[in-house]
Amino acid sequence: MTQKKILITGSNGLLGQKLVKLLASKPEVSVIATAKGTNRLSFSEGYEYLEMDITNPENVADIVKMTMPDVIIHTAAMTNVDQCEAEKEACWMLNVDAVATLVKICEIHQIFLCHLSTDFVFDGENGPYQEEDIPNPISYYGQSKWKAEQLVQRAKTPWAIVRTVLVYGIADDMSRSNIILWVRDSLQSGKPIKVVTDQLRTPTLAEDLAIGCWLVAAKEATGIFHISGKDFLSPYEMAIKTADYFQLDKSLISEANASNFTQAAKRPPRTGFILDKARKLLDYNPVSFDEGIAVLEKQLASTLN
Repeated sequence: MTQKKILITGSNGLLGQKLVKLLASKPEVSVIATAKGTNRLSFSEGYEYLEMDITNPENVADIVKMTMPDVIIHTAAMTNVDQCEAEKEACWMLNVDAVATLVKICEIHQIFLCHLSTDFVFDGENGPYQEEDIPNPISYYGQSKWKAEQLVQRAKTPWAIVRTVLVYGIADDMSRSNIILWVRDSLQSGKPIKVVTDQLRTPTLAEDLAIGCWLVAAKEATGIFHISGKDFLSPYEMAIKTADYFQLDKSLISEANASNFTQAAKRPPRTGFILDKARKLLDYNPVSFDEGIAVLEKQLASTLN
C-alpha cells in the first residue's frame, strides 16, 4: 500500500492538533506536522514534527523539498479578528504572503493544496451561505482571507478551499477558551453574562473540521467546500444550550446586541453555511451542537485525569 504523505501547517493550533491526531491514526497516511517553535502536541507517535516558519519562504521551500508531500493542508493563520485589525502588516504577512509562498512551491512540485478559510469572507447580510455566494468581507481579517482565496484559486496546481465557521474544541495545551467553556465556567462561578442574539453562525466542532479536511485530502477533491456544524444558532442560543447541558442557572444569561460590545473589527451579522455540497461529494456529516458539547465534556474529563 502506498501511503499518502500529508504535510500540515500550523500543527500547534486547535485544528492542526486535531488533524495530526486524526491522520496519525490512519495507516494509509504518512503525516508531517509543522509549526513555528516547539511541538505542543501531547503525543509523538504516528507522525514526524518539523519546525517551519510559514512566513519564511526559504524555510518553507526547504521543508517541502525535503519531505515532498502529496498534499499540504494549510491551517496556519492569524485568526484573532481584532488583532488582525490592529496589526495589519503581521496579518497580511501570515494570511496572504505565506499563502503566495505556498502556492508557488506547490506549483513547482505539483502538490495538492488544501487551504483553510472562513465565513468572514462574507458580509453576513444573507447567510447561511453556499460555496457559489460572492464574498464581500467587512473586516481586515476577512479581506486577508479573501485575498488568499483568490491566490489559491489562480494556482496552477490542484487545490481546494475549505471554509469554516466559529471552530470550538479542546487543544492539548488548553491555551484556547471557547464559548462552551466560557459559559460553563462563568455560570459555575455564579457570574452573570451577556450574550449576543443578533449574530448567527453554524458553530463547528474542531474534530468535524479535521474530518472534513481529511475527506477533501483523501479524494484530492478540488474546488471550494463549506465545512461547519449543522445547527444555525446565535451565541445566546449556544449559551442556553450549554447551560441546559451542564444543568446550570440560565437566569444568569442575559440577551445583548453586538452594538453593546466595543470591538475593533466589524463582525458579519448572519453567516453560517449550507452543507449540501460537502454532504453530497464528501459524505461529510457533522455532529449537532449538543453532541459537540458532549464531546468537549468527555475531553475535559480526560485532561483532568
